[in-house]
Amino acid sequence: MGDMARSLAAQELSSYHVFLSMEEMVHMSMALIALLFAAGFLSGAVNAIAGGGTFLTFGALTLVGLPPISANATSSVTQIPGYITSTLAYGKELRAMGRGVWVLAAVSAVGALGGALFLISLSNPAFRTMVPWLLLVATVIFAAGPKLRPKTQGESHPASPLGLVLQGVTSFYGGFFGAGMGIMMLASLGLASGGDYHRLNALKNFLSIVIAAVAIVVFVGAGALSWLHALIMIPAVAAGGYAGVAMARKVPQAVLRWIVVAAGLGLAAYYFLTG
Repeated sequence: MGDMARSLAAQELSSYHVFLSMEEMVHMSMALIALLFAAGFLSGAVNAIAGGGTFLTFGALTLVGLPPISANATSSVTQIPGYITSTLAYGKELRAMGRGVWVLAAVSAVGALGGALFLISLSNPAFRTMVPWLLLVATVIFAAGPKLRPKTQGESHPASPLGLVLQGVTSFYGGFFGAGMGIMMLASLGLASGGDYHRLNALKNFLSIVIAAVAIVVFVGAGALSWLHALIMIPAVAAGGYAGVAMARKVPQAVLRWIVVAAGLGLAAYYFLTG
């Protein structure tokens, strides 16, 4: 019984702490590096366009062998440069929104803190069983977004009472499970205020910075990150985020939406089948 207890304790420790030896770093194959870089670039572009790009980084990190919680935490780190570059590209839209943006940012920080603390309280097996359901729910919400949005004249500010409640729920989810956060946020912002897609997308990118930054502080404290994998993906995500804004202005929104829906359903099916 003593040996079994020690074994279980070691497994729990490995759920959060990811250490790679120098030999493992040197021998990481170019194919794996290329996979991580490509997933990072595509993730940054898709996040800037419609959200959902974190599906790609999370999937790639689990594919190369990271435990689910570490893959989720590391994926959150890789997203911040893409959020920043795409937010800068939407500077004009953000400046037009006024002070209500900062109210939403404060709500997002509180929600993200709660979600991240909840994540690190779980074991890897418990979290793994939740992954396909989380992916499926996020994808369905995103697909239904246009039909769920109330048909109003013009647009209202998303920092309404409804907007604050929805953003609190979404940011808790974002701190807990980064994959699909952008999808859920676009849907909730659209439900709360309606209006132009690019306006909502600009706000989504800015609030994503807040959520990811708060969650990362928690994950660093828990030792849940693989910095080697993150450093490979970060520059790719940043480049993809900036390129994605230009693509978003040219590619029809319906096409972008169904590409993201297909990716989300495909990943959910994969995790159901391999669970």
